[in-house]
Amino acid sequence: MPTKRIAAIDLGTNSFHAVIVDIQSDGRYTPIDSLKEMIRLGRNGVGKKMTKEDMALGLEALRKIKTLCDHRNVERIMAYATSAIREAPNGGDFVQLVIDELGIKIHPIPGYKEAELIGLAVQHGMTLGEKTSLVMDIGGGSTEFVILNQQEIRYMVSRKIGVSRMTSDFVKSDPVKKKEISDMEKHYRKELSMLTGPVESNKPQLLIGSSGTMQNIAAMIAARQNLDVSLTLNEFEYSKSEFEAFYSWFMTLDRKQRLKVTGLDEKRVDFILPGLVLVKFVLEKFGISRVKTSIQAMREGIIIDFIRHEMKALKMLDKYPEPRRRSVHELLKKYRWAKKHSQHVANLALKLFDDLQTWHKLPYRDRELLEYAALMHDIGYYISSRKHHKHTLYIVLNSNLKGFTQDEIEVMAHVARYHRRSVPKQSHELYAALKPAQRQKIKALAGFLRVADGLDRSHYQNVITFETEVKEVVSLLLTTIADPQLEVWGAGRKSELLAELMGRPIEIRAKR
Repeated sequence: MPTKRIAAIDLGTNSFHAVIVDIQSDGRYTPIDSLKEMIRLGRNGVGKKMTKEDMALGLEALRKIKTLCDHRNVERIMAYATSAIREAPNGGDFVQLVIDELGIKIHPIPGYKEAELIGLAVQHGMTLGEKTSLVMDIGGGSTEFVILNQQEIRYMVSRKIGVSRMTSDFVKSDPVKKKEISDMEKHYRKELSMLTGPVESNKPQLLIGSSGTMQNIAAMIAARQNLDVSLTLNEFEYSKSEFEAFYSWFMTLDRKQRLKVTGLDEKRVDFILPGLVLVKFVLEKFGISRVKTSIQAMREGIIIDFIRHEMKALKMLDKYPEPRRRSVHELLKKYRWAKKHSQHVANLALKLFDDLQTWHKLPYRDRELLEYAALMHDIGYYISSRKHHKHTLYIVLNSNLKGFTQDEIEVMAHVARYHRRSVPKQSHELYAALKPAQRQKIKALAGFLRVADGLDRSHYQNVITFETEVKEVVSLLLTTIADPQLEVWGAGRKSELLAELMGRPIEIRAKR
């Protein structure tokens, strides 16, 4: 089954995490590769200016990800930035730096969009059923909360209580002091007051933790229970009492002792504590007794969101697996093409090309360019019927058609442009700027298209087919449904380029 390969990058406060997947036309996707780079953009405090060192580290991390994407032949990269970049006064400078250096466009998204993407990822990756759960994704700069079940997202909110931010603001001692923990709890109570009503209304019985902090907590609890979670932490579950036992022990440890704890990523050793305090606060505040872990987070949500919005395009993969044809048809759909007329004109043009191959001797690869030009020749109507042929030229030249060389795009654009009115002239600036070989090819292929378009002058596909005979003249004997005078007139008045190519006049008449 044809696939589309994309990369989703979560540019978080503490890490950049990329996943590469193949998406099938039915919406399923398969992970191909991933890369995670710990960088800590928020080391000086979230919302503060990023240092040159931070920006250099971030750029280098993205360069590694870009190299992986290039090696894996990724078609599209989607990079979403969260708190550290979104809130930094020079975040825009970093976004522009990445565009200039790597060609990757970063989208700094608001907190509510983070929450939505996280919710989509959890719905996709976990068995939830009809019971309501509270999802908590503890990031570096912010923490997202989502109330959902398998079918719907009922509530979502983002708060500026990520572990990097909280560590910078509250954790000053090693090991952490009780007063610092108490101050964090007071801050959480204030920041999460708006969550009380939605939780009371929906009564979630399960807390689902996603992303690195919650996965680290789960890994440490599993290790203390001598459980093997080396394959996956997804759906790993522990009780409130099991968490509390771990919490009471872990919060007494200093940095050196924490570094020895199995399951803790050493790069998170300095800012894991506010995450533990937050989990304890949420379990107690909202009366939740069990916690599950989701290994799917925002990066997978980016993929799910992409699939939701691109299903029509993905279905094109099945219908048009070859990228050149698919790219043309994606453009046709975008500009609401006159399907019946355009397909009929393309078929007539190709029949002319084939019938006269012995005489014109154009290479067969030009036949494909003729077909695509014929299919696209009227898309300029989307802009205006007046000078629509010139609008078509502009659209085709500027639509980044996949799989074609620039020379081929220029040929197709000009062949489509010259389907009506004047023939190519040196006074036409864009045409005159082309290479001589391109201009010669355009005149030849436009000859077929002009006659074919004339044969459907009414746009009602009156000409069923025609017989071709080449002697002193090129004769086209039409088989039609109804009176053919309009088609005979339409094709005859635009036959000059074909006559020039064939070196003899064109005669068009209908069968009795």
